[in-house]
Amino acid sequence: MSLVYRPARANDLAAADALVVASINELTIRHGFGPMASASPPSFQLFSLEDDPDGLWVAEDSRAMLGFAWSWVCGDVWFLAQLFVDPARQGEGIGNELLERTMEHARKSGAAHKALITFTFNRVSQGLYMRHGLFPRMPVYLFNAARDRVAQALPEPRLRAAAIDDSAATMEKLAAIDSSAIGISREKHHRHLLNDAAVGGVLLHAGSECVGYAYISASGHIGPLAVTRSGILRDAFSTALRLAADSSVEKISAFLPGTCDSVLSLAVKQGMRISFPMLLIASPGYGGWTQYLPRNPGFM
Repeated sequence: MSLVYRPARANDLAAADALVVASINELTIRHGFGPMASASPPSFQLFSLEDDPDGLWVAEDSRAMLGFAWSWVCGDVWFLAQLFVDPARQGEGIGNELLERTMEHARKSGAAHKALITFTFNRVSQGLYMRHGLFPRMPVYLFNAARDRVAQALPEPRLRAAAIDDSAATMEKLAAIDSSAIGISREKHHRHLLNDAAVGGVLLHAGSECVGYAYISASGHIGPLAVTRSGILRDAFSTALRLAADSSVEKISAFLPGTCDSVLSLAVKQGMRISFPMLLIASPGYGGWTQYLPRNPGFM
C-alpha cells in the first residue's frame, strides 16, 4: 500500500502517542539528554479531536503509522501541538506533507497567529517551520528540582489561592486573565483541565482582586499559570511553588519562558535547574510572554 495521509480517528491516538514518545526519545537521547517522554493516555488529543477534528492527521503505509500531526485553535491563535515522524522514515518529506495539512487547518480557521514549542536542538524541524513563515521568538526552559530543595527558604505566598470551579463567574474571570496574558480566551481548555483528576487549579487573589490562576499536577508540575499584569508573575509563581511544595510530590517542575526574568531568578534561587531547553516558534507579531507560563509543548 502506498503512503496515505488521512484525518486521525480516535482509535489512532494510542498508536500516535507511542510514535511521538519514540520519536522524542530518539531525538533527546541522540543529543545527550537521555529519554524525556513516556506513554500517557491521549486525553487532550481526544478532546481536541472531538472539539475540532480538522487539526489531527496521520501518515500511514500498509496500515503502519509513520507520522502524526496535531494542531488546535483557540480564538485567533493556531497552535501546533505535535508533529512527529517515525525516525526510520525521516527525510522522506512526510513531515512537510503533514505540516501542509495542519497549516490548512490554520487557514480554514482564520487564525491571525500561529505558534508551536519545539526543542532548541531540533534544527531540521526549525528549518521546516521557517519555510512556512514561523520563526524563533524566545526560549522556553523546563526547570525542575526536588521538592525538599525548592521548599527551603521559599518566600511565604503574597497571594491568596482559592480552588477553581466551573461556575460562569469563574469562567469569566479565567477568560479575562487569559485575554490579558495571551490575547485569547481558553474556556474550553480550562474545562478540560477541570475534568482531569490529576490536576488542581486555583485562582490567585491580591486582596479582593483576582489577578491570576495556576494549575498544579499531582506529579508536582506547575502550569499553565497566567496573571493580569507582569509585575505580579513572580508572586504568582512563588504561590504555586508553595502549593506544590506543601504536597507529597518528589519533584517540582515548570516551563519558564526566557522573557520572565523574575520567575527565572526565583526558580534558580530555589534550586531549580534547566533539564531541557525549548523554543517558542511563531508567526511575526506573536510571542514574548511576560504574564504566562505554559503547561507543556502540546497544551501551550
